[in-house]
Amino acid sequence: MTTDPGSQAAGPAKAASWPEDPVLTGRLHVPSVPGTFVHRARLADRLTCGVREHPLVMVNGPAGAGKTLLVSDWARTSPPAAPLAWLTVEDEDDDPGLFWSHLRQALRGAGVPTQEAATTRRAEQADRPAVRLAAELAELRTPVVIVLDEFERVTNPVLATGLEFLLSHAEGWVHLVLVSRNEPLLPLHRHRVADEITEIRAVDLAFSAAETSALLRLHGLVLPAAGVRSLNERTQGWAAGLRLWALAAASAPDCERYLKEFEPGHSTIADFLLCEVLDAQPAETQDLLLRTSILDRIHPALADALTEGGNAERTLDDLARANAFVTPLNGSWYRQHPLFAEILQVHLRARCPGLQEELHVVAAHWLREAGQLDEALRHAVAADRWELAADWFIDDLAVEQFFSATGTGPSAALLARMPAGVAGASAELVRAAGALAADDSASGLEHLERAAAGSSGVDGTRPSARLSAAFLRLEAGRLTGSGEAAEEAAETVEQQARCLPADRWDEHRVLAVRRLTNLAAVRLWEGQCAFARSTLLAALAQANGAQYPERSAPLALLALVESLSGATGRAEARARQVVAETEHGGIDSDPEAELAHLVLAQIAVDRGDLSSARLSARRAAASRAGQGRDPLKAFITALVRSRLALRQGNPQQALSELAAAEHPGAAAPSPWARGLTALAASEALVMAGDAQAAVEVLSDDEGTGAEHALAVARAHLAAGERGKAAEALAHIPAGAPAAATRSLLLRAELSAADGDDACAQRLVTRALATARPDRLFGPFLESGPWLARFLRRRPALTGAHSWLQEPLRCPSKQAPVAAEAAEPGAAEPLSSRELEVLELVAQLMSTAEVAADLHVSVNTVKTHLKSINRKLCTSRRAEAVRRARRLHLL
Repeated sequence: MTTDPGSQAAGPAKAASWPEDPVLTGRLHVPSVPGTFVHRARLADRLTCGVREHPLVMVNGPAGAGKTLLVSDWARTSPPAAPLAWLTVEDEDDDPGLFWSHLRQALRGAGVPTQEAATTRRAEQADRPAVRLAAELAELRTPVVIVLDEFERVTNPVLATGLEFLLSHAEGWVHLVLVSRNEPLLPLHRHRVADEITEIRAVDLAFSAAETSALLRLHGLVLPAAGVRSLNERTQGWAAGLRLWALAAASAPDCERYLKEFEPGHSTIADFLLCEVLDAQPAETQDLLLRTSILDRIHPALADALTEGGNAERTLDDLARANAFVTPLNGSWYRQHPLFAEILQVHLRARCPGLQEELHVVAAHWLREAGQLDEALRHAVAADRWELAADWFIDDLAVEQFFSATGTGPSAALLARMPAGVAGASAELVRAAGALAADDSASGLEHLERAAAGSSGVDGTRPSARLSAAFLRLEAGRLTGSGEAAEEAAETVEQQARCLPADRWDEHRVLAVRRLTNLAAVRLWEGQCAFARSTLLAALAQANGAQYPERSAPLALLALVESLSGATGRAEARARQVVAETEHGGIDSDPEAELAHLVLAQIAVDRGDLSSARLSARRAAASRAGQGRDPLKAFITALVRSRLALRQGNPQQALSELAAAEHPGAAAPSPWARGLTALAASEALVMAGDAQAAVEVLSDDEGTGAEHALAVARAHLAAGERGKAAEALAHIPAGAPAAATRSLLLRAELSAADGDDACAQRLVTRALATARPDRLFGPFLESGPWLARFLRRRPALTGAHSWLQEPLRCPSKQAPVAAEAAEPGAAEPLSSRELEVLELVAQLMSTAEVAADLHVSVNTVKTHLKSINRKLCTSRRAEAVRRARRLHLL
């Protein structure tokens, strides 16, 4: 007659169940904890709460995760109020008779009175031992905690059924703690739904950086914080790996150097993992683990391709359930523990030389077909197939990765390390993209010529290669300011895009948006402002709904166009939107943020807010972060810095800044940029007292429009040629508010000089009304001392204009108007650094705080302060600040 194994008492093995058996006695005691164990309060607290609140606690993790030591430390340092029975499970305990007998002895050893286990050999119901024990414990009405260590050895479903019965029918007096490498056969889903289980899994058992540092200290080792992080990341916080590394490093003369030179494949860690994990698996599973160790992520179909098998999905699932250093990721993907994979790769190279490269090629092709380009390229490069990687990169239109506002993409960064000897059109296109992304137009064009001359790929049957080449030529056109080349390249991009499936082109919206943005930049460089604006609006329409990297470039450039055309309000709103989105994206150095900050600096100059202008100019320089610039950005930067120096009363510095306005990489000078340079130079020369030179600068320029006519009028007026000034003003076309304000103020100055005070007053009133919506204080500062005297004698004119700064809005109460108006300027202009120091001092910052803010020494700040006092003819910093305000330097 066949009897149920769960109903049999162990006949010959019965002696092993007696309490005096030393082997069994050791299994019934809480294991000791070594002196180098790190007490982990966060997990001990979870165990305490779990036992108090739930009937089932599961501590589940891979070999060496520190499960047993954690529970042992908890049982010794934070024992529950209830009796705690401990049983370390052995293979023999898979027999129900022995298991229940050993469990009863563990309970009696913990002080829980139970009957002797039945020794009869007669058949009985499989769940009878659990039924009897549940009844006894319920009758005692005493809580008891049962810890079953190494529970992965229990594979008999009869035992799982019995334990579930014990939990369900002991009327809440039993709390079970299962310590296991895998999930037990109990119906865990029911306990989870009923909130009757506390789970501590591998991710919880992983050591934090602080715990790793504590472990090293207990071994007499000290690593810097960066070293601790590196070790923790490499081991993924695996307890056994950390302990084994610490033991090995303890005998090394320099543990920090040992970490850098550590080779896991040849260490005690490797021995542990190979013995405990790899060798414990069947041969087919070992082969799968070895072959998939080359992957960052494992998909069952990819594993089948690498092993030429068809059972990978089940094998990977079993490994994950068994905590064999394989964990499931999102979807159908899995991942090997990085340290385990590293050791397996060493083992793979030793066992099968040359196989690793073949596996990388197989993985590369599979991943590319699956649309995982970045991972495919990593495997192609690992197999030293650079030409193949470059072809795939270009065919996938991944060239856009070099030009992302969030930084170089992963595949672009990978191929940027391509050896110089790799040949082919795709390789040259990759090199061209890297050069152009760094604003090296000369190298970029050289590589583009090589790609076009030496390959059939670019002009053959690969539209993606032709499109990539055209896109790069457009990038080069923007960098060189070559309108004709840029227009031709943009047209080619559009033509080749039509050869691609529509959905594929839609996936590369950054190319479409950047095509229009680059084209608009070149058109603006050529002076086609209206054409550039319409092109940028089209670019924004393409980027509709996209995240800010696609939007920021056209939006920042549109802000510049509108600023130059006098639409100050719209320009400011767009520029601030770019800055806000950049900061929200967490990008420290966005080239488009540079342009937005320059626009804000220009607007602040027009408003006379020099403090904000300087701040925006500094932020523009910080956003650039060492990157090169196209001629347009270089010119705008020089123009803004020149105007800022001019408002700070330093015309010579303004002229010096303008000398850098012509970009050396530009293919040809821009008449539009040259015209704006002439306007700024004329204003600087007027301030420097060389009005005739200002007139000559403008006569050499063929500029038209309101701004040019205003500059001519101002230069003639400064030269004392009032008739020519009036003639120039008579032909000024209608312009933006800034130009209209300047025109009205110049007319007012002429009227005042002719003695027509009433007309001058009417013109100033109109100028104030025109400037008020955009708070354009700059044109009033440009008008010089006569306007300050004029307004102070007529305070009613500025009564409704609180946006005007104090020197113009109301008369001084501290000195007569004539005396203040006649106050001399600084003995010599302040340098830009001196103005920065003065600005911070005006904010009541101490010398040390100023030094910290500017990243200079305190002595350097003191030197600047002495120079400031000398130039402003003062002896104290407070007096220097007051005088600087009166001179409009602050």
